[in-house]
Amino acid sequence: MWDSQTLLAAYEVMRRLRLDRFAGVVSAGKEARVYRAIGRDGREYAVKIYLTATAEFRKSIYKYLLGDPRFQHVDISNTKKLFAAWARKEFRNLKRMHEVGVSVPKPYMVYQNIIVMEFIGREGLRAPLLHEIQNELTREEARDIYDQVVDNYRRIYCCAKLVHADMSEYNIMLLDDKIYIIDVAQAVSLEHPNAKDFLLNDARNISRFFSKLGVSDANDVDNVLREMTLCEEVNCLDASGKRQEKNQTGVPGDNY
Repeated sequence: MWDSQTLLAAYEVMRRLRLDRFAGVVSAGKEARVYRAIGRDGREYAVKIYLTATAEFRKSIYKYLLGDPRFQHVDISNTKKLFAAWARKEFRNLKRMHEVGVSVPKPYMVYQNIIVMEFIGREGLRAPLLHEIQNELTREEARDIYDQVVDNYRRIYCCAKLVHADMSEYNIMLLDDKIYIIDVAQAVSLEHPNAKDFLLNDARNISRFFSKLGVSDANDVDNVLREMTLCEEVNCLDASGKRQEKNQTGVPGDNY
């Protein structure tokens, strides 16, 4: 059930993007739900709405907000301000990754506690997460997906100058043999005080999952970490295909 403020925000999102209707829940968690929406032109969207803040959620996200100069003064006891800040953070991270060619859902807009992005799926059904289909993958398929994950993470790290900070089989979709990385609100800049720890944890998660599927290169966490951060192997391009120019902070894209 939406509160009145979320309902008004949803109406505003529908007006701005010319959405025709919401067409059911795609996924539901403790704090947020993702809805499939249909535009007047028939285009499908994924609409993520943050709804409920538990004490556990506030505690878990504080470590990602702390150290980010944009959000260090956010009052995490105020649910509406917390969700608005968290939604802005997720949108900016998505935008930044998308602009440098990371395979993420294309972001369209953020408004209060609502993020609108590309719907990843077919015929109204969202694409499966890796953890949902892991038993169906051949070793060759797992190897190809591993290569995609490493290549995309390298672009996140080297081009977007971010660390995902929650990379796992629960945050990667697969559609037509192509991965899509999702749930990037917690992603932090390389200057974040916990960035190195988050990066190592991401490498451990990737190693654990893919070594279980028989990908030999994933057996060694140090090797996975090295491949994820091998910046000499990636050509950082913006969405137009041009090589990125760095801003005054030395980071491609918008100022984080």
